[in-house]
Amino acid sequence: MNLLSIAILIALLLTIGTLVTGVGAMARGCKFDERHSTQLMYARVAMQAVIFLLLLLALYLASS
Repeated sequence: MNLLSIAILIALLLTIGTLVTGVGAMARGCKFDERHSTQLMYARVAMQAVIFLLLLLALYLASS
């Protein structure tokens, strides 16, 4: 497993963690949700963009 694969796996785990935290906070409806729900969803979208770019990089490197 190379460094790029490890970076992709870490980014995937961070995305899942952010998603679970955000959905859990929304389900409970506590003060944490009121303060951080928007930030968590923006962080999730940003992590998905990072994963997409890493996957594109991996495809480019694999084809060359």
